[in-house]
Parts: sequence; C-alpha cells; structure tokens
Amino acid sequence: MINTVAGTEACPECGATTASVREALPWCPRCEWRLDAYDPQRRQREFGWSWIDRWTYRVAFRATGRQFTQLVGRPLGTNGSGTARALTVAASLLLVAAVLALAVVGGWLVVAFPFPHLAIVPGVAMVGLAIALRPRFGRLDPELEVLTRDRAPELFGLIDEVATAIGAPVPDVVGVSDAINAYAGQVGLRRRKVLSLGLPMWGSLPAGARVALLGHELGHFVNGDPRRGLLTQPAFDMLASAADLFRPVQTVVGRGLLEMIGDALGRAFQWVVSRVLFVAHLLLVAVALRDSQRAEYLADELAARAAGTTAATDLLDTLLAAESMALAVRRETQAGHGPDRWRAALAESRAANPDRLPLLRQLSVRDEASLFAFHPPTGLRHRMLAARTWQEPAVVLTPGRMERIDAELARDYDRFRRTVTWAG
Repeated sequence: MINTVAGTEACPECGATTASVREALPWCPRCEWRLDAYDPQRRQREFGWSWIDRWTYRVAFRATGRQFTQLVGRPLGTNGSGTARALTVAASLLLVAAVLALAVVGGWLVVAFPFPHLAIVPGVAMVGLAIALRPRFGRLDPELEVLTRDRAPELFGLIDEVATAIGAPVPDVVGVSDAINAYAGQVGLRRRKVLSLGLPMWGSLPAGARVALLGHELGHFVNGDPRRGLLTQPAFDMLASAADLFRPVQTVVGRGLLEMIGDALGRAFQWVVSRVLFVAHLLLVAVALRDSQRAEYLADELAARAAGTTAATDLLDTLLAAESMALAVRRETQAGHGPDRWRAALAESRAANPDRLPLLRQLSVRDEASLFAFHPPTGLRHRMLAARTWQEPAVVLTPGRMERIDAELARDYDRFRRTVTWAG
C-alpha cells in the first residue's frame, strides 16, 4: 500500500510543500531538498554499523548523481570506464592464476613423494581449496521452463525483430519462470546466452512495454556490462567465495585448554583473512559497479530504440509499481483470471494514482542509492531517457500478435495459476 502525505511542512529552500510516499522522510518535490537524507527505517543494513551505513549511503548518493550528470546528453558507449574494466580484468586474472597455482602445487605435493607421506595432507587441502574457489560461470536455472521455436513461433519472431533493431544477438535459450522479473545472461564457459521472462511481469505489461523489456534484456548482450564478461565475471564471485570460505566457525567444544587456545588462534586468523578478502571484494565491486550502472543506462537506451521512448519510460514506471503488480497478479489469478485482467488491474491502479508516480521516481533516487547496486535508481534511469533524443518505436507489437503470443504461453500461465492457487 502506498501512503501519500502532503502539506507536512514548507521547504526552507523554495517554499514549496514537502511530500512523502511509503512513509519515507519528507522531501521537496520541486527542488529536491532533503531527498538525499539517510532514512534508516527504509534501508537494509549493508555493514551492520549505522555510522558506516550512513557514510556509504552518502558516498553512493553523490557518486550516483555525479555519474548521471557526466553521462546525461552524452553517448553511453559500450566500452565503459577503461580504468574500472582494466582493474576488474586484472583482478580476475590474478584470482584465477592464484587458484591454478594452488591446484598445481597441491597436486605436486600429493604425487611428488612416495606414498604415504606427510606432504599429502597440505597437498589435498590445497587441491580442495582450489576446487572450492574455482571460478564459476553459472549454469542454466533448473526451474526455467525452456521454450522452443516450434512451440512459441510468435514470441521467438518478436525476439528476433527486437534483436535486429538494437544490433544484439538472439539468445541461445529462451524460457519463462514464475518470478516477477526478467533477466538476460550468459552461462558456462561457452557463454550460452539465456533470456528468462517472468510470467507475472510479462503478462502484466502492455504491448509497447513488452517490446521495451525485450530491448532492455537483449541489450545486456551488447552493452559491455562487466558482470557478464568472461574475463571480468570471476572478480565478482571469487573474492566473495573466498571470504565466506575463511569465515570462522566454532569447531572445538568442551576440549582441553590447549585445544581451546589453538581453536581461538585459528578462528582469529580466519577472521582476519576473511575480513581482508571481504573488504577487497567490496572495494573491487564498488569500483566495477559504476561501469555496470552505465551499462544499465545503455540497455535502457536500446529499449527505447526498439520500443520508443514512451514505452521504455512506461516500463520503468511499471518497475516502480512492482508491489502493485504483485498484488494485482495474485488477486486476479486467484479469481481465475489471466494476463488480460492482470494488465487491466495494473492500469486501473496506476490511473487511480497518477500524481504518485513522479514522487515514486524521486524517492527511488534515495532508496536505490548504494555502492553495491547493479542498477542506477529507477528515477534517474527515467530522467536519462527523457533527456535523450526522443525515439519512435522500431518494433510494434500489435494487439493480435500479442494475443497469439499469450496463446502460445497459455499452458505456462495455467501452471502459474495453479501454483498461486495452491500457495494462496
């Protein structure tokens, strides 16, 4: 539920009446006075210490705003920050080399001496550590319902048209899920391109927003996002895995004094190593994610190229109403209705509260600011599109074609309806 409060006080900067939504700290909608305020009641704790969380929020808010100012009105490109990318690649290669060295040295210790020998113990431990820290390039979600061209020719045809319009490759795998989400990514060493469409989101979107969603997700295959590159992805995962692996755990209970002292010293060593690795991971991610946010802006621009700016900004506004979408989908699904009623219910909800959208866009700039956010705040993404050259749609999804696509997914919609009914 969204609560709007207006007239709480006058802005000391411009005299306008402040406002609030979702019980947030009030701010001025006209000059955005106090929009940068830290709101502990609405933020998840990132570090656990309030003073650090407050400081990192302010750093993130300023960095996000500074990046927006630097990018607005300029070409977004696909290469991003050369320094950030070089640092990420170097870190990834260093981590992979370290893991390979662990495996080689450990393997040598196992086989270099006649069996049995004491060197086999550290050798096996080093090989096990190398296996635990190995780079992982993802795998196909086992819960993804994979579609084929024979089963959904209209949907695949639309994907082909959008890919051509933005100059992106078509995905190797297309599937649907029950999530209120959509994503595009690459899995495995072969970097198979995967597109997943969450049925609640896909079914709730009107025609133009569906094209925009495809344009944005397929845009991730060409926008230079460092999280998805073969040479950069390990940096995002391996340090975090190492920090978690070295996290101390209680292993000795009720033993002698020497055992307890040894256990305490071991856990202290693990704590120091774990924290050093964790801080290194945070620093690397904080640097690399600035480039990742630039890539998100570019994916939005590609969405506008495919669907037009109006549809692309409409999609962003729909993301701001994710809670309303979830409620509408669940209510209409439990009543036995399909995606046509989902769209109608969501449209009715938005039409009933037209004045709240601008406030939600502004609030997202505060709520979504983080050093570790993959996406820029939704409100800034909306502003970025609105400030760029207005684009007309290159791909138009007609009502008849949309009905045929939904008919192709009827079996999946029905499965989703049963899941919601059973869970409800």
